[in-house]
This record gives sequence, C-alpha cells and structure tokens, in this order.
Amino acid sequence: MKTRITKAIFPVAGLGTRFLPATKSIPKEIMTLVDR
Repeated sequence: MKTRITKAIFPVAGLGTRFLPATKSIPKEIMTLVDR
C-alpha cells in the first residue's frame, strides 16, 4: 500500500507581493497551493 502525502510545509520568506491581494487576508505560509 502506498502512503499518500496530504499536507506539506514550505518555509517561505519575503512580503508575498506577487500573491496580492490574496496575501492581504491570508499569510503566504498557509495559502492553499492546489485545491483538489
């Protein structure tokens, strides 16, 4: 049986200006990358 990874943590730095306006309400560190 294979183990499926359901969550991962990516240490990130910076202000998150490329993700605006999403990073105004949610910190970049906890944003959802893929929603399946």
